[in-house]
Amino acid sequence: MKKFFKIVNKTEEGLIVAMFAVMVGIIFIQVIMRKLNNSLYWSEELGKFLFVWISWLGISIGEKRGEHIKITILTDKFSPKVQHIFNIISELVVIAICAVTVFYAIQLVGSQWGTRYAGIKISVGWGYLSVVLGCLFMILRSLGLCWVSLKGIKTGEHLSDMIAERNALEDGIPYEPEGEGGDA
Repeated sequence: MKKFFKIVNKTEEGLIVAMFAVMVGIIFIQVIMRKLNNSLYWSEELGKFLFVWISWLGISIGEKRGEHIKITILTDKFSPKVQHIFNIISELVVIAICAVTVFYAIQLVGSQWGTRYAGIKISVGWGYLSVVLGCLFMILRSLGLCWVSLKGIKTGEHLSDMIAERNALEDGIPYEPEGEGGDA
């Protein structure tokens, strides 16, 4: 399973970096072309298309790193074990929302497959496919966080420490918990 997530991590991050580089390059070229009074009619549409893909794939990376916004004013008052139970409930809600989103996004991809973007001449369905893949990856990540919390219920470790350790191991970086390491 770790090998699978390592491949998913590298693929996601590589795609996002590549798409971002292409988007920035195209927008830069468009700015230059406008100064030369020779605008590229397709550049704005391709930039938006890439931005949508970057955004939907990025939600999964945010989930992997535990960086999505959570209101923890109440749960911070409980023990780490109880916090893990709340985290599991929270992740199950996220999974349900993503599953519903995937269901309707698949229908949208199918219904829009015959429609083409005016500038870049590809199917609009490709744009909506980003929603499907982003939410499927988000579901995988949420299931992973549920697993982390299940282990945390047994060990009593804080969720943030467990996420940091897991991410470091997946990324091949030595993990050193905060407070240990001589930064005092």
